[in-house]
Amino acid sequence: MGRIVQRRDGGFRSTWVKAGTRPPAVPLFVVVSRRWVVERVFAWLGRCRRLSKDYEYLRVNSENVIYLAMAMLLLRRLARTAR
Repeated sequence: MGRIVQRRDGGFRSTWVKAGTRPPAVPLFVVVSRRWVVERVFAWLGRCRRLSKDYEYLRVNSENVIYLAMAMLLLRRLARTAR
């Protein structure tokens, strides 16, 4: 299962430090482990026409459309492997 990953700098680009001390070195780009898995799922969901834009008014409806889209995706894959 996935996990939430926090940036090494705590999510801030600039931090307050005491006068006379050097600020800590913070890299501008850090690779987040397994982020590609989340991006891949978002790409799969983006193929569903109803999820391509935010059409739903209620959050519950959007959540149900996501469940429906993932169920359709899994059923399509099961049917393809059953041939």
